[in-house]
Amino acid sequence: MLKFYFHQTPNPMKVALFLSETDLPFELVAVDTMKGEQHTPEYRIINPNGKTPAIMDDGQRVFDSNAILMYLSEKTGKLGGQPEDRAELLSWMMFIASGLGPFSGQSVHFQHKAPESIPYAQNRYLREAQRHYEVLDAHLEGREFIVGNEYTIADISAWGWIDKARFVLNADGLAPYPNLKRWFEQIDSRPAVAKARNIDSELTFKSTMDDEGQRALYPSNFAKEQRGK
Repeated sequence: MLKFYFHQTPNPMKVALFLSETDLPFELVAVDTMKGEQHTPEYRIINPNGKTPAIMDDGQRVFDSNAILMYLSEKTGKLGGQPEDRAELLSWMMFIASGLGPFSGQSVHFQHKAPESIPYAQNRYLREAQRHYEVLDAHLEGREFIVGNEYTIADISAWGWIDKARFVLNADGLAPYPNLKRWFEQIDSRPAVAKARNIDSELTFKSTMDDEGQRALYPSNFAKEQRGK
């Protein structure tokens, strides 16, 4: 059975939504990233990058959320769109993986998690996150879905981060992006979303951002200190 290595953050939630949409059987494996479980030797065999999500599928490892979505879509034949839209699907999947996701994550970090206020970094990542939102908003004018005329893994992938718009963009959230707001409300109302949000109902993760949590989530910040030991 497919093993799904999970923590309750945007990228794993994409995979949770795909699994909820397709009813694909899986075993949920908690990885408490604030306790550093993503850095254990055992987990690094599954994901050498030390992040969540990852899956193991009959001995085949797949890591990175968009890689997992593409792999599972191809395996099941579901939510991959039409063949004539393949190039468009790949383009938007890479846009999300290389732009929307990373800049959103850095915007959240420097606004809400960094130990010190760095105005340049806050402005840089917020503005780039906003720019990516603008690209998606313009693309979605007159469109129901991101790719073609049907719900695909591109929508699932974007949903994972757009769901955190208030953390990424501050209080305004999706208000300045009417097309994106309409799209998000449509996706977010799907029954599978409610199911995905409840995927970890029986799990407990550490929630306190103490020194252990800082070192687990941001190990590169302490690399120099560790080398000096």
